[in-house]
Amino acid sequence: MNAKRILTLLCLCALVALPAMAAAGFLDNLLDPNSKERKMLSGAQNVLGSSQQMDYKSERAIGERLAVEGLRRYGMPTTNQKMQHYVNLVGMSVAMNSARPDIPYRFVVVESPVQNAFACPGGIIFVTSALMHTIQSEAQLAGILSHEVGHVALRHALKSIQRAQFFSGVGQITAATMKGDKGAQFESMISDMQNVLFDKGLDQNMEYEADASAMETAYRTGYNPAGLMEVLVELKRIEASSPDKKGSWFSTHPPLASRIAKNQAQMKKYQDAAKLAVLADRFKSQAR
Repeated sequence: MNAKRILTLLCLCALVALPAMAAAGFLDNLLDPNSKERKMLSGAQNVLGSSQQMDYKSERAIGERLAVEGLRRYGMPTTNQKMQHYVNLVGMSVAMNSARPDIPYRFVVVESPVQNAFACPGGIIFVTSALMHTIQSEAQLAGILSHEVGHVALRHALKSIQRAQFFSGVGQITAATMKGDKGAQFESMISDMQNVLFDKGLDQNMEYEADASAMETAYRTGYNPAGLMEVLVELKRIEASSPDKKGSWFSTHPPLASRIAKNQAQMKKYQDAAKLAVLADRFKSQAR
């Protein structure tokens, strides 16, 4: 294991020992009726931008709007602050080793019986409590979070919008960009983007790309990259007996068998994988 991996895991180990911190950011402001976040919840703010030339502030604003819809559909954040703190530490560790380490990420566990995780533009990433229950080690958690970080790093959701021609070259969100037809275009775009993220799912090639990126990111961070594949194998077992797949990993991602096969092929690159971190005991102590 190289020095960078060791440093990353040692830093994470030290941080896990700290008292659980109250989560910060826009999600915590949802309880404030006068906050920007609560106004977004009631549809009082609108944003629009270009996926190709969009600045980060505009990308994040779109992500926040979609994140509010994610909370509507999947449930509110879990009150288990120890788990939230831990998931954010693991998430930030893999994000530092991703293809886009220079933006602020936020990881949120939401109370939901649905097996899923999803990423909003700008770095807001959700994992359901049901999927957290399925995950059995820190390496598996790192694999799932790396997959979602990969979507953000590769700007998959925004590229999906661009392909559908929802945007028309506006690169920065301002009051001027939302006048006239722009506001109506935004509302239409956000509705269709919700359908892509939460119902239909991204393009299959984007999911395969995020899987490949996830394994590389987990490996660079010092985790056994087989973690993601192990979760997919367990989800395939659960899928066989799942009566309702709507809104779950099963309905918003490509067939699990094909993803597992691709991951197995990629594992041949990592000859030292068995020597890398799995950390099942630490996961159980922090995420249960």
